[in-house]
Amino acid sequence: MANEWNLGEKQPQGLNIIERAVLVGLVQRDQTTEEVEEYLDELEFLAHTAGAVTEKRFTQKLANPDSRTFVGKGKLEEIQAYIEEHEDVTMVIFDDDLTGKQVNIIEEELKVKIIDRSSLILDIFASRAQTAQAKTQVELAQMQYLLPRLRGLWTHLERQRGGIGMRGPGEKEIETDRRIIRDKISLLKKKLEKIDLQETTRRKQRGDLIRVALVGYTNVGKSTLMNVLSKSEVFAENKLFATLDTTVRKIAWDGMPFLLSDTVGFIRKLPHHLVESFKSTLDEVRESDILLHVVDLAHPLHEDQIVTVNKTLDELKMLEKPTLMVFNKIDLYREKNFDELLNDAEKQEIESGLQQNLKNTFEHENVFISAHSRENIDVLRDKLTEMIRVMYETRYPYQVKMW
Repeated sequence: MANEWNLGEKQPQGLNIIERAVLVGLVQRDQTTEEVEEYLDELEFLAHTAGAVTEKRFTQKLANPDSRTFVGKGKLEEIQAYIEEHEDVTMVIFDDDLTGKQVNIIEEELKVKIIDRSSLILDIFASRAQTAQAKTQVELAQMQYLLPRLRGLWTHLERQRGGIGMRGPGEKEIETDRRIIRDKISLLKKKLEKIDLQETTRRKQRGDLIRVALVGYTNVGKSTLMNVLSKSEVFAENKLFATLDTTVRKIAWDGMPFLLSDTVGFIRKLPHHLVESFKSTLDEVRESDILLHVVDLAHPLHEDQIVTVNKTLDELKMLEKPTLMVFNKIDLYREKNFDELLNDAEKQEIESGLQQNLKNTFEHENVFISAHSRENIDVLRDKLTEMIRVMYETRYPYQVKMW
């Protein structure tokens, strides 16, 4: 019998047809409508990355999600009426995680595929994974996500096979399913331990060079900056999670070599199992000496994104590393925020004030750049070179390095 549980093997790399979706978000306590709309913008970008077209959004103010249907009864009827009028809509995507029970009930009401934020992100990771390590990490995260939701999934897997969020297992008897998934999780963990051991050995072979890691929210321009700094061709595109596997390049500035690594981007509400599975990939960050925290300055919620990244770094015990904050896309920021009537001196004054405020808020030295137009790359290079020089002098005070 074929093993139906190998999620990463021979699965379609994207959709054969364009799926059309509606998005659903809740404005819960301590949230504003504007914030939720920004979150739905990100969810729409996630859906686009997975291959879906968003037709409409639904939001509702509710202190807490309904335990059965997530949204209220009236809102669910409103969504149902829209889907009945638009037969091309094939799925509903919720901006928060749903329980198996909620998925069952909502699907029975709406008669279309129900996807939550975590399953959408897992699907994108499944389609983007290229190496054995990334595929194993994603498969492990999918299995851990599915296990507590198996009862809900079991009743409707047959008519949901294929498409976004469904790169996964087939249908079996429920108890057999649970045992198979637990066994598969155990095997994947052992496989990942073996791969991690090989990666650890590879990192040790790089010697005692200073290591610099690019970190940041997804789609802020880390890979583009990697290409600029290392003069290499790392895959980069305007989609979320373009980079899953860590890329490392050796660079030498002023006769002083160091290693620069590009890592997977972080995101709000990143599924816990995915964070756990990708901790091994983030070992490259954990073992780094300096962090380049890249931020999309033009994004309206860039400060929230910084907080999200810092929270994840704190969970991984990496927040205290020497950090240079790189605020990217300054050209796009000016385009969005500067009035045409402002002269150059006024623009410079505004930028200087903003830069100082960000430095005071996040307590790190920073630099404003555009990786796309290469503006201020020389300033970034000078600041980073000095940080590396100080670190070499601190680490090897009595040793002359001959590279």
